[in-house]
Amino acid sequence: MQRRFQGPPTSFIVIAVALIQVLGTVFSAGHQAALRPLDPLAFILLLAGPAALAFRSSRPVVMLPVTLAATFSYVLLGYAWGPIVLSLALSIILTAAAGLRWQAWLGAGICAVAIVLFSVLTGGETGLVRASAGIAWVAILVLIGEGFRRRGERMAEYRRRREAAKQAERDEYRLTLARDIHDVVAHSLSMINVQASVALHLGTNDPEKLRPALEAIKAASKESLAEVRQLLGVLRDDAPLSPAAPPSLARIPELVEDARRGGLQLRFDNAVDPERVGTSQQETAYRIVQEALSNVRRHSGAASAVVLLELAGNALKVRIDDDGAGMRGAAAGNGLRGMHERVKALGGTLVLAPLEPGLRVEANLPLNHTKGEHRP
Repeated sequence: MQRRFQGPPTSFIVIAVALIQVLGTVFSAGHQAALRPLDPLAFILLLAGPAALAFRSSRPVVMLPVTLAATFSYVLLGYAWGPIVLSLALSIILTAAAGLRWQAWLGAGICAVAIVLFSVLTGGETGLVRASAGIAWVAILVLIGEGFRRRGERMAEYRRRREAAKQAERDEYRLTLARDIHDVVAHSLSMINVQASVALHLGTNDPEKLRPALEAIKAASKESLAEVRQLLGVLRDDAPLSPAAPPSLARIPELVEDARRGGLQLRFDNAVDPERVGTSQQETAYRIVQEALSNVRRHSGAASAVVLLELAGNALKVRIDDDGAGMRGAAAGNGLRGMHERVKALGGTLVLAPLEPGLRVEANLPLNHTKGEHRP
């Protein structure tokens, strides 16, 4: 695909060159003697070159042949000398800038031959110098056009890469939001499902204990609605009315209490100072514990679990053990894929190891890795 030099508007170039060629030639003709007077044909030739420049965007191949013909015809007919070569010089530059290299060099070669012939015919001691200078200027015009073309290609490549980077950033941000929504909805619905089952059981056997189960359902639904409202507010570039607290290590005890209210015997060991852990690592640790406990309640049939947070070297270690049935050969779902993606984004590792009985989910999150903030 040819890259075309944009530059000033075409209409501006055409009008400016036409005025310079016509007015400059009229003024110059008044100071030259024994030359053919300007007539209608002279003005047509003076305007033909600038008119050809109007095709620089739609049909750049037209410019150089027309300006060559108009300029050579004007000179051979013996009209007064003036800035007639301006449109020819610009057509050489614009032709090279449009990517028509062979045509630009061919036109420049024709001009160089004409300059040499003119110098030989006029003779004089300075003829060779004038010829050399003219040939050099013609070559420089082509090189200027080549420079514009290369600059245009570099700018187009820069814009393409910038747009690709923005698109990748938007895609990554949408993926992050999708993981967040999945984690929030899956955890909350799992919690509500467990508490609803407990409430149904208590409603029949022990009505006095029904209220705590219903309060747990209410709290879980309220929290999940707040988080989903926050995420959807970000998608709308709008701040939520009641933003939920961001995921952090300080909120992991809430997940533990939710699991305990669902009947899971859970031990929570936390030996980590949140001040030493970045916000990205804290959010990822929270989501890992959230998804792991959701899977324990929904799929494993575990009666007990352990959640461990500790610093191991320069990494935050997150481990969740349960005594359930494990994965039982099942394929990883969106939740597990989301955990792998979150950990990978921080340069960490995630291991799913079978226990006897149960499953271990262990993540190591480097503390010196900063995840970029993505915005659509």
